[in-house]
Amino acid sequence: MKIIGIEGNATGNKNLPVQFNEEIRPDLIKRAVLTIQTNRRQRYGASPDAGKRASAKLSRRRHDYRGAYGIGISRVPRKIMSRRGTRMNWVGAFAVGTVGGRRAHPPKSEKIWEKKINKKESNKAVRSAIAATVSSEYVKEHGHLLPKNYPFIIDNKFESLEKTQEVIKALEKIGIKEELERVSVKKVRAGKGKLRGRPYKTRKGPLIVVGKDCSLVKSAKNISGIDVVEAKNLNAELLAPGAKPGRLTLWTASSIDLIEKERLFT
Repeated sequence: MKIIGIEGNATGNKNLPVQFNEEIRPDLIKRAVLTIQTNRRQRYGASPDAGKRASAKLSRRRHDYRGAYGIGISRVPRKIMSRRGTRMNWVGAFAVGTVGGRRAHPPKSEKIWEKKINKKESNKAVRSAIAATVSSEYVKEHGHLLPKNYPFIIDNKFESLEKTQEVIKALEKIGIKEELERVSVKKVRAGKGKLRGRPYKTRKGPLIVVGKDCSLVKSAKNISGIDVVEAKNLNAELLAPGAKPGRLTLWTASSIDLIEKERLFT
């Protein structure tokens, strides 16, 4: 595969390691992504006492004082608001169908959301997602706008770029300009998420894989839609957001060397 430099010119060739030859398995990728997402999910639930704090009483006894038996009303837990002699002014409470009553089946915090996946399956899913990143068909299906010479490897000089503007110019020179314009469009979220600190929805753009912790991790951080990750920290969700294989991925030469040398995900 060709290696492309910062100026957009070819600087050499490199063979891809065996991890890129894996069969593409969308079912495995989806399972691995769902495992990551469920393990990140925070448990939630209603308070055990919610709707049960009213001093309501349900009496089914025939001759119970303050009981509702024989009054011609349904047997619902009621609390007494006022009374005159033995005549009570009741208001339904506690029961599911009453105002301020408990919920029938509230969400429970003890519910287990986490899912498990075998290590071999997880590694195979990552390899499968890696293979999909160098398939133009899968990447186009994901909605990315590709340069004509895709797929390719980017030069290690990318890792030393320290300014965001330098990164943007370099990406434009290698043919990612249309893709950057596509992911820069943000959409106002429909629904109540606007009130909860997430008013906008943004698109997923290119993933840049580097060989080590470098200045590119910070310099590309503010570019909309772009993620930068070390090769050893790759996972199925980064390579296949939304559990859909084929994210536009830019591999640096050093990241390819690291995957081959340390036999990652095998």
